[in-house]
Amino acid sequence: MSLNPLRIDSYDYILPKELIASTPAEPKDSCKLLIYDRKKDTIIHETFFNILKYIPKDTVILLNNTKVIKARIFGKKESGGKIELLLNSPMQNNIFLVYIKGKVSLNTTLFFDDRLSAKVMKLNDDGTRTVKFIKDGKVLDFVSLNNILNDIGHVPLPPYIKRNDTKEDEKNYQSLFAKNMGAVAAPTASLHFTENLFNKLKSSYDTKYLTLHVGAGTFKPVNVSNILEHKMHSELYEIPSDTLCVIDSDKKILSIGTTVARTIEYYMKKRKSIGAADIFIHPLSPPTRVDYLLTNFHLPKSTLLMLVSSFIGIEKTMEIYNIAIKSGYRFFSYGDAMLIV
Repeated sequence: MSLNPLRIDSYDYILPKELIASTPAEPKDSCKLLIYDRKKDTIIHETFFNILKYIPKDTVILLNNTKVIKARIFGKKESGGKIELLLNSPMQNNIFLVYIKGKVSLNTTLFFDDRLSAKVMKLNDDGTRTVKFIKDGKVLDFVSLNNILNDIGHVPLPPYIKRNDTKEDEKNYQSLFAKNMGAVAAPTASLHFTENLFNKLKSSYDTKYLTLHVGAGTFKPVNVSNILEHKMHSELYEIPSDTLCVIDSDKKILSIGTTVARTIEYYMKKRKSIGAADIFIHPLSPPTRVDYLLTNFHLPKSTLLMLVSSFIGIEKTMEIYNIAIKSGYRFFSYGDAMLIV
């Protein structure tokens, strides 16, 4: 029976819990790599360390240099009840979009370590909350807040990793080239590179960077039966001039991760080098500029799985995912990788 790319059920699959990776491979480039060649319609099972053998020559590699912040903090309500807050993204005028685990009311003040507090300014329909952060009577900007989060915050591990964050996660859940603070989720396709392998990549291929601050909305499942009714989350991005020159050229591009692909494709539609990208890439709205994709294995019914399907079709995507499951690939953020060429 053929799958309907419009229907959310077409993007569902059953994943054994033991295939959800809770820690990365050690070393990171020892993880599995599945290569799918679209022209030959072939699948190769490899080790990530050997990825350079499969990237087409004269390809420009584009990477996301966002840096994950310690966005998860624990505190108390005025009543004394425990609360958990996950920073999602900064907005204008020193207010922030956050997720709060636990019921809160408008104008409630939440209290955290290091004399930090947050006042709830708005309850949004999508489940987020708008807050301002205060310390010693002063409203904090993003830089000041981040300095405090470095001391009291926790690495915002994805919800499917059922353990507390550790000191090792501060290094593991961050790319080697992370530079610009602002993400609350890692661009996970980048996490497989060791310094040795990344140096080989840079010596063999032209590499360029852009920034997209990945938000918590990346884990949000699609809850509508027709995927076109899904409202896509937005994420702040910036593309420097040397990277724009590549995107505006006819050079072949390998996108290291879905975040890079979304940024490039949003730029192709809007022609803006800075802004907030809310593009939804799926089989009925496929990429126009990205040629190749490196990515991890994604959650069922997720927009990321739909993005992968936009490159190779929903039926081939689900076929490959079933092969990966039978072959014991590890899934999600700390899991194995797939290269589409």
